[in-house]
Amino acid sequence: MPHISERAIEMPQSPIRKLAPLATEAEARGTKIYHLNIGQPDLKTPEVGLEVLRHIDRSVLEYSPSQGFLSYREKLVKYYAHYDIELSVDDIIITTGGSEAVLFAFLSCLNPGDEIIVPEPAYANYMAFAISAGAKIRTISTTIEDGFALPAVEKFEELINEHTRAILICNPNNPTGYLYTRREMNQIRDLVKKYDLYLFSDEVYREFIYTGSPYISACHLEGVEQNVVLIDSVSKRYSECGIRVGALISKNEEVRNAVMKFCQARLSPPLLGQLVAEASIDTPKEYMREMYDEYVERRNCLIDGLNIIPGAYSPIPMGAFYTVARLPVDDAEKFCAWCLSDFDYEGETVMLAPAAGFYTTPGAGKDQVRIAYVLNKEDLARALVVLKHALEAYPGRVEE
Repeated sequence: MPHISERAIEMPQSPIRKLAPLATEAEARGTKIYHLNIGQPDLKTPEVGLEVLRHIDRSVLEYSPSQGFLSYREKLVKYYAHYDIELSVDDIIITTGGSEAVLFAFLSCLNPGDEIIVPEPAYANYMAFAISAGAKIRTISTTIEDGFALPAVEKFEELINEHTRAILICNPNNPTGYLYTRREMNQIRDLVKKYDLYLFSDEVYREFIYTGSPYISACHLEGVEQNVVLIDSVSKRYSECGIRVGALISKNEEVRNAVMKFCQARLSPPLLGQLVAEASIDTPKEYMREMYDEYVERRNCLIDGLNIIPGAYSPIPMGAFYTVARLPVDDAEKFCAWCLSDFDYEGETVMLAPAAGFYTTPGAGKDQVRIAYVLNKEDLARALVVLKHALEAYPGRVEE
């Protein structure tokens, strides 16, 4: 019998979805689950996008251009200008979600064996995309005690060798909610210039920054314009995860030409998704403000509630809608599975994402979980009550 590929064997399971079978079984038993494991917003998709979807009147659902509709890219140019990111339509390539943008960036810029430096914990699918491209992730550790701030530049330079090809950041960060400071972004810029590296910058959460600190895009960094590849998506901005529309942005023509070869091979980004995404750019400011205010309140509800649970701790996330929290447990993955298979409180339980899956360093994040605050405040408050009881009942609880 033929064997599967080494690549498939290396491909990690998603820490976000790997416990889904246990959740299905729990729900079959009648247990209500508070899903805090995945960044699927519950806020309504903008009406302007839904209206376009309801009234699509086409006799043929044809391929779109491989780089995406010109009209959509023209509107994106104006959208980015609001963030002082000056682009032309040619700088923007529409992709099937931000995930495809990351994959095509890796395939276009990296050779097998090339290395990417990534601060950890990091979005778990980066590892999967690196494996797909034959590249290797080298991680630089950040700690929950320091709020997941970047370490000194010397720590980066310790990892740089002849195989280093790129630095990858997510800003604001998934899974930690950390927001890079101007000093940190300048530090990254200097490394990119000094060693002539690519800078892949995943910025899908730019709308969700909860401090007075400015949003510093990789596209704002002077002197590395040809090195930057920006990753974007409408999934979280407009609660449109299911339309699978993202973007890859670069001022480097050679990179764009390479990316277009992969775009042409997959033919077309989603036709209907682009129509919805283009319309959603006209979302009223009131919607965006209400959504922002709701996430601020949810963040405060979650962090205040977590940090009064004995033994639990989370820093205050500055952006996105996640936090990584430390729990008083022997093994967070076992705890998350136990919550679904062996526990309920008044017929309810919680589903969390074990944070170890966001690290590549063995043993790192073993007592941590990622929590997405994508439920309304009432459900969040109730989920915290259930979590508190789960921690009290868990056989592997660790007392400080």
